[in-house]
Amino acid sequence: MRESYKLRNKDWLEQATILELQKAMSNGELTSMQLVSRCLEYISRLNHKGPNLNAVLEVNPDALHIAETLDSERKVKGMRGPLHGIPVLVKDNVETGDRMHTSAGSVALESHYAVHDATIVRKLRDAGAVIIGKANMTEWANFMSESMKNGYSSRGGQVRNPYGATFDCGGSSSGSAVGVAAHFSTLSIGTETSGSILSPASQNNVVGIKPTVGLVSRTGIIPLSHSQDTAGPIARSVTDAAILLGALTGIDPADPITKTSVERNYRDYTSFLNSKSLHGARIGVARSLYFDGLTNEQKEVMEQALRDLEGEGVTIIELESISPMEKDEAWDYKVLLHEFKSDLNHYLAGLGRGSAVQSLSDVIAFNESHSERAMKYGQDILIASDKTSGMMTESDYLDSRLRDLELSRTRGIDVVMEEHQLDALLFPNSNGAGIPAKAGYPSVTVPGGFTKDGEPVGVTFTGLAYSEPALIGLAYAYEQATKHRKAPAF
Repeated sequence: MRESYKLRNKDWLEQATILELQKAMSNGELTSMQLVSRCLEYISRLNHKGPNLNAVLEVNPDALHIAETLDSERKVKGMRGPLHGIPVLVKDNVETGDRMHTSAGSVALESHYAVHDATIVRKLRDAGAVIIGKANMTEWANFMSESMKNGYSSRGGQVRNPYGATFDCGGSSSGSAVGVAAHFSTLSIGTETSGSILSPASQNNVVGIKPTVGLVSRTGIIPLSHSQDTAGPIARSVTDAAILLGALTGIDPADPITKTSVERNYRDYTSFLNSKSLHGARIGVARSLYFDGLTNEQKEVMEQALRDLEGEGVTIIELESISPMEKDEAWDYKVLLHEFKSDLNHYLAGLGRGSAVQSLSDVIAFNESHSERAMKYGQDILIASDKTSGMMTESDYLDSRLRDLELSRTRGIDVVMEEHQLDALLFPNSNGAGIPAKAGYPSVTVPGGFTKDGEPVGVTFTGLAYSEPALIGLAYAYEQATKHRKAPAF
């Protein structure tokens, strides 16, 4: 195999899409071994040294062997598909049945090895991806303490933004987004309950797709809320994110909600990558609600984004409101408090007697007995959740769940998009994530530019259930028209 200028030129390798990487591998200019090795070099240089990004908790000890095996397979049998030999970093709440731990960032689970792969991890391995490591995250998917910083976990410490140590790294899929931005991996898997893919992707100048709840299996993922949880792709381009999404979709008998995706899921989302998708689109924006909390520099980035969209043929529709939930008295997270206890207790009970914790109460007690290490920011949310009954028959829970659906869907996004004939809603960063999260609706965030001091700003497109094809098209067209993605300077 010859080493081309592409391998020697790290700038090309850092910016290349999966399709370009596959072309180089097919031409004999690159191998999976070399690609994975380059990622490991970045991890060695930047994860615990230099800027100390702290995005990767563990490197897969078998990553190089897997890459080498896949290189051999390519020569003998050909390429499995677009993910063949491509490194993927997996968030630490997603089970990998290998020699890496699955802990949700908690020291209470730091010794836990999963017996099986999560469904999405099995799909990735079947597609030929190399699971390169486990990403650090905000502990318990940012549902531990009101004061906990984005990107902090007791097991892994603080994740840092590669564009500036003073910038928020976003949460809770912090390590997944930083890892892709800093070239620790070509792709990564994040999970979201409310903003946990969109937030870190926006903050780290990468692309994040929060799918419709039901498009991607949750089996084998440490839960927060069965009403809102989903896994999704984080990548450096919309093209790569679309490819990864296609590998994750499908019906899982162990996760009944995935049956809602019948005839609405795709194995290939790249067919929706149309650079003309913005022309004629109608996009709704509630400036006063979602722009007012931005800094002046962030507002200017978003105003420029709106001008760029109009320049591409978009009609911007000014909205006063998107949902009654935008009133403070209409907002609560009772559903999460109830579901977290029930869902986590079920998950932990399945770990068996070898686990240090088998219930939420055990986690709280463990943290108290290891407070110096486990409770830097306290655990008030864990305690509040544990005070609920954990029973899904409670009127307090059922009333809140039904109210969430009514206010987010039927009196919210559904009616606004129909009334104004919208193709999408637009938000800055993850500022509008809460309403589509309660609705279970999808969003795609894409780099929107930088403030003068270099902080990334994301432009987020949101739509109705299973509107991923349309959102991917809009995000791709905006990305191609503006090209705001750039690598961090170390």
